[in-house]
Amino acid sequence: MKTIRFFIILVIIASFPAVTAVSAEDWESYELVNKLLNMQGPGAPLIHGDFVIFSADSNIRRMGVSFAHEDFDHIHWFRPLLVPQDYLNPIILPGEKLPSPYKESGMQFYVHRIPDHLRELEYRMVINGLWTFDPANPLIRRDRSTGLTMSVLQVPYRPVKHSPLNGLPEGLNFSFHGPPGETVTVAGTFNNWDPFMYELRENPRGVYSLIIPLPPGKYQYVFFHRGERFIDPDNPNRIYAKDGRIASEIEIP
Repeated sequence: MKTIRFFIILVIIASFPAVTAVSAEDWESYELVNKLLNMQGPGAPLIHGDFVIFSADSNIRRMGVSFAHEDFDHIHWFRPLLVPQDYLNPIILPGEKLPSPYKESGMQFYVHRIPDHLRELEYRMVINGLWTFDPANPLIRRDRSTGLTMSVLQVPYRPVKHSPLNGLPEGLNFSFHGPPGETVTVAGTFNNWDPFMYELRENPRGVYSLIIPLPPGKYQYVFFHRGERFIDPDNPNRIYAKDGRIASEIEIP
C-alpha cells in the first residue's frame, strides 16, 4: 500500500510540468503532496506548515484566488487534481486508443506559500468570472477603503524554520522528512548532481539529515528518494537548474 501511495504522489508531481512561476512549484515536497492526497474532498482552506491548500469541486468551470498582500494584482488559477487510473493490463481492441493513465479526482486545487510576516491571510475568490468571497470560509471582512468583502484566514504560530545553514559556520546541514526506513540522498552543484554520493542518516524516525562541510559560495541542490527528485520545503529559495528542472538554492556567506 505504501508503494501505491508513493506512486500516486509521483503522478501528482509529474502532472504539472508546464508550470512556469517558481511560486507555483515550491510546494512540491513529499509532506505537502501527501497531505493533499489525504484530503477527502474539497472544503475550507487547509494550512499545512508554511502553505495553504485551497480546494474546490472540479465542476466549477473556472476558479481562482487573489491575495491582499499582493494588492490583488494577480489571480492564481486552480488546477485539476489527477490520480492514476485503477486498471492493470487493459485489453485494447483493434482500432481502440490506449486509455489515459490518469483520471480526474473530482477536485481542483491551488497551493500558496504564506509570507513569513503574515498572521492572517486576506483574499478574494474568482468563480466563473465573478469576484466574491470564499464560500467555504465563514470568516469575512469588509475593506473600509474599497467596500469590498474579503475572506480572512487566521495563520497559526509557525516555529522558526530549519535552514541548511543552521549550526554551521561553513557547510550545509541537510534535512528531509519522509517515511521511515528509507534511503534518502542529496545532490547538487557541490557534487556534480551525483544522486548516490551523499546518503542522509535517519535519526529520529522519519527524519533524515547530513552535514556536508563546504566553502562559502552559492549552491543548488535536491533530495533523492526512491529515485525521484524533491526540493527542500524548508528553503524558500528556488531556481531552475541547467537541466530545466527546479532546484533549491542556498548561499554560504
